[in-house]
Amino acid sequence: MDSAFKRQMAPPLSLLILGALTPDRHAVTLTDENVERLHLDDNPDLVGITVKADTAVRAQHIARVYRQRGIPVVVGGIYPTTCPDDCVDHADACVIGEAEELWAEILRDAENGCLRKVYRGAQPPDLRLSPTPRWDLIAEKKYLYTNTLTIGRGCPFSCAFCYNSSPNLPAGYRMKPISGILRELASLHTSHVMFIDDNFIASKSCARRLLEALQPLGLTWHTAVSADIGRYDDILDAMAASGCESLFIGFETLDPSNLKRANKRQNLIEGYNSTIAKIHGRGMIVNASVVFGFDGDGPDVFARTTDWLIDQGVETMTAHILTPYPGTELHGQLEKAGRIIDRDLTHYNTSRAVFEPARMSAEELERGYLDAYRRFYSWSSIVRRLPRDSRRRAPYLLFNLLYRKFGKVVSMLGRIGPMRSLGKLAARLSYPRIDGPAVALATQKITAVDSSYQIPGDSQQIPPDRKRQTGSLPLASRPLPVGPHKPEGLGNSPARPKPA
Repeated sequence: MDSAFKRQMAPPLSLLILGALTPDRHAVTLTDENVERLHLDDNPDLVGITVKADTAVRAQHIARVYRQRGIPVVVGGIYPTTCPDDCVDHADACVIGEAEELWAEILRDAENGCLRKVYRGAQPPDLRLSPTPRWDLIAEKKYLYTNTLTIGRGCPFSCAFCYNSSPNLPAGYRMKPISGILRELASLHTSHVMFIDDNFIASKSCARRLLEALQPLGLTWHTAVSADIGRYDDILDAMAASGCESLFIGFETLDPSNLKRANKRQNLIEGYNSTIAKIHGRGMIVNASVVFGFDGDGPDVFARTTDWLIDQGVETMTAHILTPYPGTELHGQLEKAGRIIDRDLTHYNTSRAVFEPARMSAEELERGYLDAYRRFYSWSSIVRRLPRDSRRRAPYLLFNLLYRKFGKVVSMLGRIGPMRSLGKLAARLSYPRIDGPAVALATQKITAVDSSYQIPGDSQQIPPDRKRQTGSLPLASRPLPVGPHKPEGLGNSPARPKPA
């Protein structure tokens, strides 16, 4: 149910990080098939591909073409991390986990012609070593937004349908040093930013310290949070005061039994309504994420869920069909029960029913998923949900009409002209204050902060020998945390380093 906007939304941070980790004596070319054609007739010395489940088949084809010509291929990302046995035979090297502390070794081994089949870090890398993404590697005009960053990795929770339930991913959450986050903000050269973490408040104490640092910067920003955000009024207050305009929240379901089966203990359904009211009361938009297909879901779940969202005045909805990604706890459960009915990985994108639901057919699940979108984004629903707060009306109408209602047409126009221009226009119409002195003011304030700047309690600092003036960040061979609660990160973008 997503238009081309999803593919052209933002560049793959994982590969910009990988490029930043590559020594200057190597030349790096980045190709993102989401926005440009990939030519397989070039002659790099090494090919690196980030892979997720629904791009695995395409990634295997790309790897095969290069390997047949004697060019070594390294694969990394969420799929090789969670399912390495499915990937090792399709590449010369498979990276399991994050690669900040592995990439230099991989490059040395490639130069010496002795790549190992598997590279795995002994422990999660120290995020103090994380440089700023190399934005110079992409053509910004091809993307709707190029103002994205993450503040940390991991998750304190382990929902059964999420990749964080995989034993190959480290448990817990790590936040970058606040000084490093501020430098990344400065590298974006705008006061309108998107923190694309799965959960901005994964660590409540870290979030509070970061919000204190964001307070004087004059930012306009957006992020995703867990559904327990309504229990922390002080964090909501700090978000609103520091310029937060919208929150993406994984409500997922209205059935407590579904939450229990999914091990999503942070969600308390009885608090959903008050959470939405608190966010609206602070002038912020709610983007609700819901999942259909849990064992407690019958054919009535689609209308019941959308009616609740409409009644609550939720501004935007992102719906998903429950997807048992290989390597997750959910996949293991359904595999054991013999309920996996579709093994075509290109269908593992949260819009197809790849398993047998408990209380409806797979066809009913797919049809109901589409009906939920049509119902929520109908003209009557759009009018009924129109925010009372006039400040929220412009972004509300732009998202509901241009992104959802007429997304296919608008994304076609974006391909004809610079997609980035559409993004900038939408941002200026939605948030007039970002178009003017605030941009320069925010950038000046961030740049003025010394790289050793610390909020009280933030003990992490960037070692002096890793400080850089203009940007570099780490390869996350696991790109972005993904799962049904949030669309997967952009994929299938080879990065090809070769000696300069």
